[in-house]
Amino acid sequence: MINLTDKAITEVKRIMSEQQLEEGTMLRVSVSGGGCSGFSYVLGFEKEAADGDDVLQFGDLQVALGKDAVPYLDKTIIDFNDEVTKRGFVFNNPNASGTCGCGSSFSV
Repeated sequence: MINLTDKAITEVKRIMSEQQLEEGTMLRVSVSGGGCSGFSYVLGFEKEAADGDDVLQFGDLQVALGKDAVPYLDKTIIDFNDEVTKRGFVFNNPNASGTCGCGSSFSV
């Protein structure tokens, strides 16, 4: 499974509030093919989980993790960096054998 730091949870909730998303909206964490290192991390919002998703609870934040993403994201810690020059979500993925310079894609 994955884990989110308190900073990441706070930022997700801030974005959800800013976008005025409906109650019950969940964060979807997945991967897609592509990116300069082979796979890209994907974050989005959905109202309902898909069949086969693992739904994780972090306080009052629900996170949907597709079964196809589990082998790539198992034990990944998602953090949020709020430094001026490096603002964004950070994926500490022990399954990645390499990453791109910006950290938004990885290889296994």
